[in-house]
Amino acid sequence: MSETYKGEFYCVKCKEKREAEGNVVETNGRRMAKGQCPVCGTNLNRILGKA
Repeated sequence: MSETYKGEFYCVKCKEKREAEGNVVETNGRRMAKGQCPVCGTNLNRILGKA
């Protein structure tokens, strides 16, 4: 089962912080949460700390 992240993302389209849930992926040794804005539907990314 994949890891999930629930917290604040910044939506570039709305220009506001939004509470959302996303899946955690790892690229080049960095963890990133990818979700979707609940208001406008834009894809959201949040870089997480190294694990």
